[in-house]
Amino acid sequence: MTERVVLAYSGGLDTSVAIGWIAEETGAEVVAVAIDCGQGGEDLEVVRQRALDCGAVEAVVADAKEEFAGEYCVPALQANALYMDRYPLVSALSRPLIVKHLAEAARYHNATMVSHGCTGKGNDQVRFEAGLAALFPELKVVAPVRDSGMTRDKAIAFAEEKGLPIDVSKKSPYSIDQNLFGRAVETGFLEDIWNGPTEDVYAYTDNPAEPRDPDELVVTFTAGVPTAIDGKELSPLQVIEEMNRRAGAQGVGRIDMVEDRLVGIKSREVYEAPGAIALITAHQELEAVTVERDLARFKRGVDQRWGELVYDGLWFSPLKQALDGFIAQANQHVTGDIRMVLHGGRAVVTGRRSDASLYDYDLATYDTGDTYDQSMARGFIDVWSMPAKIANLRDRRQS
Repeated sequence: MTERVVLAYSGGLDTSVAIGWIAEETGAEVVAVAIDCGQGGEDLEVVRQRALDCGAVEAVVADAKEEFAGEYCVPALQANALYMDRYPLVSALSRPLIVKHLAEAARYHNATMVSHGCTGKGNDQVRFEAGLAALFPELKVVAPVRDSGMTRDKAIAFAEEKGLPIDVSKKSPYSIDQNLFGRAVETGFLEDIWNGPTEDVYAYTDNPAEPRDPDELVVTFTAGVPTAIDGKELSPLQVIEEMNRRAGAQGVGRIDMVEDRLVGIKSREVYEAPGAIALITAHQELEAVTVERDLARFKRGVDQRWGELVYDGLWFSPLKQALDGFIAQANQHVTGDIRMVLHGGRAVVTGRRSDASLYDYDLATYDTGDTYDQSMARGFIDVWSMPAKIANLRDRRQS
C-alpha cells in the first residue's frame, strides 16, 4: 500500500512545488491541507484545485476563522499574551490550530508522514513538530526546505520543468505571514536593524501620523471574552474583525522589534496587530478593576509564562493546559465595559464600568464622604515594617 503524506499547504510556490517534490523523493501520495485562519487572499476552492493540479491525491480545505478566534485568540486575550511584552503571538497562535487539523487529516487519510514548508532558522518548524509530537507522535516529518535543500530557485526551476500552475514571476521583498490576529513581516531591507520600516511594509494599519478624527468606542467583556462593541453583541470573530478595521484605520498596533527566537538567534520583526493590541489594552484595564490584588500580581507571571509556552510551540503541553485553567478562573469576574479612544497609533482607555468592580468610590475619595478609617494606617505600617526594622536593628548591633 502506498504511503501517504499530509502536507500543510498554503497555495504558494514552495508548498505547491513540495507536492511533486515529496512524491519524487519518498514515493508517497500527498494529501494537501489548507486552513483559513483569516489570512485573506485566494478563495479556498481555488487553493484546493491548485493542490490537485499540482499532483495531490486529495486536498482538504477548512474555514477555521471562527475556531481560531474563539479557541486561540480569545485565550490569548484572557492571558494578555505579549511575548517580550510586545508581540501578541500572531503566527504562534495559528500553528497549533493548523497542527490540530493536520493530525485529524493524517488519521482520516491513514497517513504515516506529515510535511511543512518551514526553514531550519525559524520558530514554526518547532511549533509544527512539537505539536504533532503531542497529538500524533507516530507520524514522521518531511521538511523539504529545511532537510532536502529545496531553495527558492530550485523550486522555481522544478515548477517550470513540471509545468505547475503557479505564478513564479512575482517576488515580494518581504516574508509575510498573516491571519485574523495580525500580520508579521520580515527579511529584505528589514534585516538591517538600522533601517526604519517604510509605509509599503504595512497593510493592516494606516499611517498613524496622518491627521484624522479620533474614534471612540466601548468594548464589552464577559468573563474575559469580548462580546460586544458599542452595545452591539458580536461573536469573538466579529469583534476582532471590527477592532482590526477601526484600530487599523487609526494606525494602532504597529510593532518593530528585535525578537529572541526559540532557535537561539535574534530576528528583526515588524508586526501589525491593531485589533489584538487594542483588545489586550482594554482587557488589561478591566482586569485592573475586577481582579483582586494578589491574584492580579500572580497572574502577570502566569500570563508571561503562558505566552512563552505558546511562542515556543508548546500549546499542547501539560503546563500550558494547566495554566489555561488558572487563567480561565482568574477571568471569571472580568465582566464589564471599557471605553477607549483610538487615535494617532494609540489605544487609550478613558472609562471603565463593571458590576464586578472592586473599586469603591467611598473608600477611594479624598472628599467629604470618605469611609476609609485613616487611623488604621499607623498600626498597619508598624506591623508591615516590623521584619525590616528588626533586621536593621540586628545589623546595627553586629556592625
